[in-house]
Amino acid sequence: MVGVDVSRTVQISNGLATVMAIGTATPPNCVDQSTYPDYYFRVTNSEHKTELKEKFRRICERTTVKKRYMHLTEDILKENPNMCAFSASSLDARQAMAVVAVPNLAKEAATKAIEEWGQPKSMITHLVFCNSTCGGDIPGADVQLMKLLKLKPSVKRYMMYSQGCFGGGMVLRLAKDLAENNKGARVLAVCCETIHLSFRGPNADHLDSLVNQALFGDGAAALVIGTDPVIGVEKPIFEVVSTAQTILPDSDEAIKGHLKEEGLTFNLVKDVPGLISKNIESCLEEAFEPLGISDWNSLFWIAHPGGPAILDKIQNKLNLEPKKLRATRQVLSDYGNLSSACVLFIMEEMRKNSVQEGCKTTGEGLEWGVLFGIGAGLTVDTVVLRSMLI
Repeated sequence: MVGVDVSRTVQISNGLATVMAIGTATPPNCVDQSTYPDYYFRVTNSEHKTELKEKFRRICERTTVKKRYMHLTEDILKENPNMCAFSASSLDARQAMAVVAVPNLAKEAATKAIEEWGQPKSMITHLVFCNSTCGGDIPGADVQLMKLLKLKPSVKRYMMYSQGCFGGGMVLRLAKDLAENNKGARVLAVCCETIHLSFRGPNADHLDSLVNQALFGDGAAALVIGTDPVIGVEKPIFEVVSTAQTILPDSDEAIKGHLKEEGLTFNLVKDVPGLISKNIESCLEEAFEPLGISDWNSLFWIAHPGGPAILDKIQNKLNLEPKKLRATRQVLSDYGNLSSACVLFIMEEMRKNSVQEGCKTTGEGLEWGVLFGIGAGLTVDTVVLRSMLI
């Protein structure tokens, strides 16, 4: 009879988890941020609120976002006028759209990742899916995605709802554990976020909502993660060295979301950037002390872009060179805040930059890097990455 220790040894992988492929997708409807205030106040029948419109225009400019992608078109919103009010019963309509749009957008990103990976999709053993939009249906988006991709019914699923902006880091953490503790595992990790639940009209007494309307967009990203890559077939992009998660002290009530009949509402406090910058270095120290690294400019950076104020505070607090947050700021500019999917888009942006600039590694020429998922809680997921040779 095989002993438990021997059986356990057989189950565990030899190496660290690696990101073997990345795929991203957005809806075809692209919104120009410079004209969005006019569009937004028109479709929400709020053009008479001229002072509020000018305030919203200034908010849009401060986001540094240039364009975003959204499923919600003007025609869809005209057919669903309650979604254009600040507070009107509309949850049924929002959910009906999301439960179709989310799995389909996720499929597009996952298909790209699987094609890049180069192995048969029958080799996928686990699915990790993160989404904050369509948590009202059973079975969920994970089952719908499996059917759309025609994955094996024996794939082990992990569905994460209502995690928000730190979800990308959490997905990497779970995928790492699955890959390293199940020899031969290939994990399809997907983050797909849309604004179906949170779009609403303006209200002068709720500027938090206006910030949300100016910042967020739709997008999906997928990774294939596994250990012990097949030489000549699987090409690792990043090695996932370690992961950690913490809730920042004194951050209760900093970011709150509530699902109501009128959709998903958000409340923010102004000190979110300050709370994050105050605690970010301790997260770095804990993660990199075992590696003997204390020069934060020696790392490549993939940080969730909750907004430009957060990035500015982090950069100033740690005395980071401006180029350190280049990929992060570029994704914010090109897509807006994509919640959990954002850090995976930044990962792809960094890989693209590295190739275009002739770097030897995927981390813009650097070996070690950090990925931060930052969201409600306030929660910070810290992931230590090691870039691979291009």
